[in-house]
Amino acid sequence: MGIVNIKTKLPDTDKVTVNLGLVDLAQMDLLVEEGFYTNRTDFVRTAIRNQLERHAESIRETVLRKRFVMGLQRYSRSDLERVVAAGERLEIQVLGLATVEDDVAPELARAAIASIRVLGAFIASPAVKDALADRIQA
Repeated sequence: MGIVNIKTKLPDTDKVTVNLGLVDLAQMDLLVEEGFYTNRTDFVRTAIRNQLERHAESIRETVLRKRFVMGLQRYSRSDLERVVAAGERLEIQVLGLATVEDDVAPELARAAIASIRVLGAFIASPAVKDALADRIQA
């Protein structure tokens, strides 16, 4: 069983484009110029973190209600073989990163995984992603 090297497959960040009004942008630039933030990116990251913190309880409640696994969830060949041997199928719900390791055959993934919903990133071989295409929920 191989270890998935996440660093080579997933960047630490993802780019988001935001359109702002000129007045909002100017105010943000003023705060950067006055030293409150090092640059626009610092301002935006801080604003996002503040909003996530502000809504932390709602996020926590939703994760529990919708039964998401939060963080990193890895599925190895042996994990999926155990699921199939038990006559079960997984309904995967992850808030963060879900990976199906490279040694998992597409047929095994189809046999073991009933559905998959990931808010974040899903890493699997192209063949496994193709095999699960009808089960991946957006």
